[in-house]
Amino acid sequence: MMGGMQRTVRSHTCGELRATHDGKEVTLCGWVGKRRDHGGLVFIDLRDRHGITQITFDPAEKGGADGLHDLAGRLRGEYVIWVKGRVRVRPGAMANKTMATGAIEVLASDLKILSEAKTPPFVIDDEAEVAETLRLKYRYLDLRRPSLQKNLLIRHRMLSIVRNHLDAHGFCEIETPILYKSTPEGARDFIVPSRLNPGTFYALPQSPQTLKQLLMISGMDRYYQIARCFRDEDLRADRQPEFSQIDIETSFLDEEALFPIFEEMMKKLWKDVLGQEIQTPFPRMPYREAMSRYGSDKPDVRFGLELQDLSALFEKSSFQVFTNALKVNPRGTRGSIRGIVVKGVAEKYSRKDLDELQALAATHGAKGLLWIKVQAGGELQSPAAKFFSDDEKKALAEKLSLVAGDLVLVVADGKDKVVCEALGALRLAVGAREGMVPKLGEGKPAFLWVVNFPLLEFDDRDGRFYACHHPFTSPKPEHFEDFVQSRNLEKVEASAYDMVLNGVEVGGGSLRIYRPDVQGAMFKILGLTPEEAQHKFGFFLEALQYGTPPHGGMAFGVDRLAALLCGVGPIRDVMAFPKTQRGTCLMSESPSEVSAEQLAELGVSVTVAKKE
Repeated sequence: MMGGMQRTVRSHTCGELRATHDGKEVTLCGWVGKRRDHGGLVFIDLRDRHGITQITFDPAEKGGADGLHDLAGRLRGEYVIWVKGRVRVRPGAMANKTMATGAIEVLASDLKILSEAKTPPFVIDDEAEVAETLRLKYRYLDLRRPSLQKNLLIRHRMLSIVRNHLDAHGFCEIETPILYKSTPEGARDFIVPSRLNPGTFYALPQSPQTLKQLLMISGMDRYYQIARCFRDEDLRADRQPEFSQIDIETSFLDEEALFPIFEEMMKKLWKDVLGQEIQTPFPRMPYREAMSRYGSDKPDVRFGLELQDLSALFEKSSFQVFTNALKVNPRGTRGSIRGIVVKGVAEKYSRKDLDELQALAATHGAKGLLWIKVQAGGELQSPAAKFFSDDEKKALAEKLSLVAGDLVLVVADGKDKVVCEALGALRLAVGAREGMVPKLGEGKPAFLWVVNFPLLEFDDRDGRFYACHHPFTSPKPEHFEDFVQSRNLEKVEASAYDMVLNGVEVGGGSLRIYRPDVQGAMFKILGLTPEEAQHKFGFFLEALQYGTPPHGGMAFGVDRLAALLCGVGPIRDVMAFPKTQRGTCLMSESPSEVSAEQLAELGVSVTVAKKE
């Protein structure tokens, strides 16, 4: 019979029954998965988020409800049913050792079809090959797949552990507004027009940065929030326009007090979720060392291919590319020449392969990529070999311990950061190609703190400094005087830190500026006039004058952290309803147009730019 308003309570879930339940009368509810009809004997796999239980409809079995077998014959995939029956242990040869409930089956004695289903647009199965766009359009069906349900459950468990851990350390969970003031934080804001205040707009917060600092000024001492954040930026596999972060702020603590709290939190997550022991304390690496050795401020330290500085070898080179890279620029700095050595692979890399690596380096700002293959007898094959002196060739071979079959990839540029970042990208690409990088979910987790970031970065095009993190990050105490006096600004380091795992930044934070004079100096260095600073941050600047404690904090990316725990790549696999790379929801067909009446109420008119 079809289900109406009858009682449909289940006694157990579909992942709960075991051989110890043999002979027990049970009721189950769920979705019909696989259905098999063996000459009148009907088997179905009944599925819910807890697991799968095999239900058997045997026409020869006495005590079944009238018409039970005929009703079982009507069942189709994704029907929602209620079933009553008796647990029985399967004979040894019939047991399914791949299922948690594989030792038993439920012999049905009653059945109710609660809801019928159309044929789904794709098979609800982890093994089925289905286009991503189709999965996202029917996300509610996609979420029935066990792998995605597992990911969401791991995410839930992760946040539960985080909340308990922070609560045990005296942190208070406080919600902050979603409708807030537009403040420059590095990406475009999503803006929301105000109907009650025509011509004005809210912004969706890129982070609760100023708000959590205000909570420290208010005396809340230790705050956290699972915060929703919004950024209107171009998307990649690891970016979404809206995302979550574990947002944390404390008063009267520095890095030495904060780091153990966060390390212990990671240790609990990996132990409780994955059963893995991780070692604490985590290693610490200064930013400049990370860039110099790995070409990244989030280095994957699980494999070698470290960058080698070759600048000193070519100080007197006749090769103009090298000469130009080492020229001192008007700001008193110069670039560098660096390379990586890939042992024993030279013959594997065709000209096409090398051109592809050069194209990758170009995407990171490099003007070119020089490759060198070591031939038998130590001869160097390279487009630039003719420019190297015998002494330079000898020094290069000695420094890099070159032998026949080695491949050297070299980048030279007038900006050292360009050299490091380009080679860092090449290191990851070659490392993955050569099987040096463990696959997702494999290998031991390599946690690392990256510390001592630069506070500011000079942009040659704009002729001004920008904050490397955000304008509320404090200089390190030993650099306060230089900062306030605007001296040696490119050497001023920040009290900032990132937690890195397997080459992924899982969290970042800093100690904050808590003195009004230092915050004023920061805005001045960034080119904000007192009037602009007052317009954008007036409420915050005033709050700093009412007794502000030293404070700092951190934010962890919920989605990235969950993806690492789940062993998956794109963060959309750990989000219930993600958007595409164009920021659209295929399921709800948003963003969408709104009515003229709604726009009129808001005092907003829309002009659509013509496509060229």
